[in-house]
Amino acid sequence: MTIRIVTDSTSDLLPEWIEQYKITVIPAFVQFGNESFADDGIALPREEFYRRLIEQDETATTSAMPIGLCEEMMQKALQEADHVIAITLSSELSGIHNVMKLAAQNLALDRITVYDSRTLTMALGWIVLAAAQAADAGESLDNIKALIEDLIERAVIYAGFDTLEYVRRGGRVSALAATVGGLLQIKPLFQVVNGRVEIIGRVRTMSRMYSELEKYAQDVAPFDQIAYIHTHAPERAEKLRDNLASLNPHGKTHIVEATTAIGAQIGPGAFGFAAIRSKR
Repeated sequence: MTIRIVTDSTSDLLPEWIEQYKITVIPAFVQFGNESFADDGIALPREEFYRRLIEQDETATTSAMPIGLCEEMMQKALQEADHVIAITLSSELSGIHNVMKLAAQNLALDRITVYDSRTLTMALGWIVLAAAQAADAGESLDNIKALIEDLIERAVIYAGFDTLEYVRRGGRVSALAATVGGLLQIKPLFQVVNGRVEIIGRVRTMSRMYSELEKYAQDVAPFDQIAYIHTHAPERAEKLRDNLASLNPHGKTHIVEATTAIGAQIGPGAFGFAAIRSKR
C-alpha cells in the first residue's frame, strides 16, 4: 500500500524533507489589509513580511486555506497513493483542521485519515516527518497511525514572546494589558498543552527568559528530536541551542524560523524549542 502524508504550512518542515518524502504541504494564508498571501515563503518572503510588520506597523491576520485549494492538493496526493494521512496543527488554534476534515469528507473519506496534532510548528513537523519516513519505508497503515498517535502524546513546545504588542494587535490581549506589559518589560513564557497555548511564566529580562526555557527543557528531557524555533530572531534560537547542547539528541539540531502564519500571531523576537520527548 502506498501512503502519502499531507500537512499544513505551520509544520515548518525543511524543504529537503518535503521533497525527499513527497510530503504535501497546504499553505495557510496571511493577510495585510485587503492583501492575502499564501504562507509558502514565496508569495510573501519572510524578510518582506517582517519588514512590513515592524516598519509599517501593519496588523497581520491569518486564515485557513480555502476548501477548494485543500481539495485540489489532497486529490493530487490521492492520485499517487492508496491512502492519505493528513496531520494538522491544533484545532484549538485554527480552522485548518476542520477544513481538511471537510475536504476528506468531500473527496474520499475511506481513503483519507485526518489527525489533529494538538500542537504546531516543528512539534507538528517532527510528527509529520516521522510519519512520512515510515510511509517511505513501507510501514503498514496501522503502524503509521499508531506512530502518529504516540508522537502526538510526546510532542512539546516551550517558548517566549519578546513583546505583547503583536498579540494585542491580533486581539488576544487587551490594549491595557499590552501597554502595562510593555512598560514593565514583561515577557511571557508559554507552552502548548492539549492543543492550547498556555502562559506558564512572566519574566522581565532576556537572560531570565533563557534561564527559564533551559529549566523547562531540563524538566522534560531527554528528547528523541529537538528543533530550536524563532520568529525573525535566529541568534536567540542559536544561543538557546548552545546553552542546551548536552540535551541535543545525537548532537543533531535544527534552527527553524516559524512560518509567517505564526509570526503574524506573536510578532518577531520569539524563540524556544519544539521537541519529541523520549519514551519513559
